[in-house]
Amino acid sequence: MSNATNLDGAVTLITGAGRGIGFGIAEVLSERGSVIAISDLDAGAAGTASDTINSSGGQAAAFQGDTTSQDSTDALAAAVLQEFGRIDILVCNAGVIGAPGYEDRTDHTEADWDATFGVNVKGFVHTTNSVTPHMRERNMGRVVNIASHGGRKPRGARIALGSVQSPYTVSKAAVIQWTHLLAIELAPHNINVNAVCPGVLWTPMWETIAENQKANNSELAELTSREIFDLSISERMPMGREQTPRDIGKAVAFLASDDASEITGQALNVNGGAVMN
Repeated sequence: MSNATNLDGAVTLITGAGRGIGFGIAEVLSERGSVIAISDLDAGAAGTASDTINSSGGQAAAFQGDTTSQDSTDALAAAVLQEFGRIDILVCNAGVIGAPGYEDRTDHTEADWDATFGVNVKGFVHTTNSVTPHMRERNMGRVVNIASHGGRKPRGARIALGSVQSPYTVSKAAVIQWTHLLAIELAPHNINVNAVCPGVLWTPMWETIAENQKANNSELAELTSREIFDLSISERMPMGREQTPRDIGKAVAFLASDDASEITGQALNVNGGAVMN
């Protein structure tokens, strides 16, 4: 791993990589030479994503994994190690905004707290617990956690996530704090730990956010999901444009490279200036 454009031969495990941000990260890291272990709760999505990368000249394999279960992430890490022999880079990405049906609610429920902390926080802890012993043994590694700029501070714009997504934003704040703590713990083992905080991306997840906004805000009732998304961009982004999964992938590629060897415990916003702290 010599620079941000060269991850030749590095083995990367990405959770939740069957679609959306996770797949964008997988594409970029594959293009930069990394071998990709694509994990997803949806085995079919993982397989399709893996096939796409392989058909584009990369090297990937699909794995099914449930990050809410320590046993499942232990089995995932073991399967990747059996397939590729090592894990150089871990990207904890699998996440949810709320419990099923959240897009139809006006406020959060107990189930939303359980879902977001079960996947977005404990899921990251489980996956890290499964992979970092291997990294410690090798005295090297990179961990990149996908947080959110929503974990930085509450948002006051008219097109905001609203109280129904409060558990999500709090869970992402926890991811940032977990990143800081893990960086301190793993630094003596030559393992860098950082986070990327995406802004606003047009993904299947954001489509459900738009559905929630439309259902609970009469001003948006006549707009399409994409129009609601575009309005959010215009109101919140100083640079006036959305982010993409590949934008997040490029940030991950940098933090996973030797160019970032002296960067650890940091949370990098990739959000067009929407949040600047």
